[in-house]
Amino acid sequence: MPLPPHDYFAAGLDADPELAAAVNGELARQRDGIELIASENIVSACVLAAQGSVLTNKTVEGAAYARYYGGAEFADAVETLAIERAKKLFNCRFANVQPHSGSNANAGVFLGLLKLGDPILSMNVAAGGHISHGHPATLTGRDYRIAHYGVNRESERIDLDELRDLAQASRPRVIVAGGSAYPRAIDFAGLRAIADEVGAYLLVDMAHFAGLVATGLYPHPFPHAHVVTTTTYKSLRGARGGMVLWNDEALSSRINAGIFPGVQGSVMLHAVAGKAACLGEALRPDFRAYNEAVLANARALAAALANRGLRIVTSGTDMGLALVDLASTGVTGDVAARALEKAGLATNKNMIPFDPRPPEAPSGLRLSSNAGTTRGFGVPEFERIGDWIARIARNPSDMQAIQQARQEVLALCRAFPIY
Repeated sequence: MPLPPHDYFAAGLDADPELAAAVNGELARQRDGIELIASENIVSACVLAAQGSVLTNKTVEGAAYARYYGGAEFADAVETLAIERAKKLFNCRFANVQPHSGSNANAGVFLGLLKLGDPILSMNVAAGGHISHGHPATLTGRDYRIAHYGVNRESERIDLDELRDLAQASRPRVIVAGGSAYPRAIDFAGLRAIADEVGAYLLVDMAHFAGLVATGLYPHPFPHAHVVTTTTYKSLRGARGGMVLWNDEALSSRINAGIFPGVQGSVMLHAVAGKAACLGEALRPDFRAYNEAVLANARALAAALANRGLRIVTSGTDMGLALVDLASTGVTGDVAARALEKAGLATNKNMIPFDPRPPEAPSGLRLSSNAGTTRGFGVPEFERIGDWIARIARNPSDMQAIQQARQEVLALCRAFPIY
């Protein structure tokens, strides 16, 4: 990736040395470390420039060409560009690109389609679900009646028979598919059949596999889903924010009103511009090659860890995310993650299905190939990363091994620079 224009990237920070030091420190951390956190990626210079543009100065509310504020000619052009690109990329009829996050996208859909207190059936966070789907600490968990499904204890995969029984018992108005730590392909057709049986909407949150969906490497939620939500970073390599996609025009006014004025106010136009930029990049032929590499690299990383004696939840992955069970090492995910960070490997602790340990000190690590693939790593590099992770996770107090790995990580990062 070429260096972003200096005036966008650095010059404005010269007036604030303390802030500049923090931003430059983060740039150095990204350059000299390997990002393995599934909710992160490395954006292009175009996305950086769009998000740091003069669109930051403009306030608009409402839909494009129907604003509450004047002076929106170019704001409308930017948002319309993002909408049209989203519709083309995911082959759908309607898109709302205004959500500030994936959680806002989900909250807006719930607000638009449901009444307070309506029942929702979603994957339990402990099984790999996302907190915005009804965790009790969230507004969704507070405002709606939440029932949770999990995974089969043997296969660690979604059991549609069990899910159907839960749906018949809870009679949800929405069934939510997708999560933050479920690494396998989801049977959207099977879920839609259950949703139809109980009269529910099927909402698919594809935040962690949207890039694979866009390139035909993961089952497409449409035509089975009534509504699809996603973030635009993670596998789409873009701006931080969310989107909502759908095909039924009868849902349009409800979904749009759920986003604005339902859960948020004015549009963050600079973020929408960043979304337009990344969606444009995702429409190019090389985006499929990137996602093919993401999938190959995630599987190589999982295999490397399995070959070194670490158990991979579900025994593999169908996306850029893998979940590792550290129970056999006697080391918890929080301890392993701190040790790995010292070596320049950014990961996050994570619960595994039926985890006997608490979320603060769980048994697992969640890993992703997204960012490493963006900077050019291939299967050999991810096999090396797997070796570093296995060595350090087994001996998180071995500072000599950590320091040695840190030097090797630094050398690898210098061979595959960002910006």
